[in-house]
Amino acid sequence: MLSGKKAVITGASRGIGKAIALKYAENGADIAVIATKESSEALATIKELTSLNVTARLYVCDVKDADQVESVAQEIIADFGGVDILVNNAGITRDNLLPNLGVNDIDSVIDVNLKGTIFVTRSFIRNFVRKRNGSIINISSVVGLMGNKGQTNYAASKAGIVGFTKSVAREYGKKNIRCNAIAPGFITTEMTAALGESQVEEMKKMIPLGKLGRAEDVAKLALFLGSEESSYITGEVIKVDGGMYV
Repeated sequence: MLSGKKAVITGASRGIGKAIALKYAENGADIAVIATKESSEALATIKELTSLNVTARLYVCDVKDADQVESVAQEIIADFGGVDILVNNAGITRDNLLPNLGVNDIDSVIDVNLKGTIFVTRSFIRNFVRKRNGSIINISSVVGLMGNKGQTNYAASKAGIVGFTKSVAREYGKKNIRCNAIAPGFITTEMTAALGESQVEEMKKMIPLGKLGRAEDVAKLALFLGSEESSYITGEVIKVDGGMYV
């Protein structure tokens, strides 16, 4: 489905980002992984991707640093000869009730989640304009649509991604560049694995399908949005949440 395509995925060393990278590689795409450091997890992901007979390279970059992002983007474009798909997945949480959020808790989440998405997209957009083709997929969150106690900073950053996604779709649709967002709900990752059984059961009660999602569920949608199968879809925010927010 993605044979010959070149994809850039931020935060792809684990969780949802890794699942998307593997799904893309299984479908023939070469992958540029952007991670904050050359960790054992990131290197293991590259090894796993290359075992699928595609080109996969790791690029170390702090997505909240605009200069670093621009430099790495140009390096990736040169190495891969252009990019067809961009997945903005990198994100962090710093949860607490609003009065207890420190300035750094607010700044770091907005900087990585929202500004990082903007910086990375801005650095690759000219590549898509030259090709007059491309798919940009931003990972938002159902929390950005419905809000969540203890996550005002995170919800704000993910809601910002929704507005950014729709604006990019309007700006670049005439250039045949699509921009969509995925809003996952409760997905089984390292983060949810740290929760107690009672907390997980409480989560399930909020979900009509009665279970947590898998990273694979998000990856399948990302594959569709990155492919020509979704060539007439842009500016959309699609939830993968088991009906949690309807």
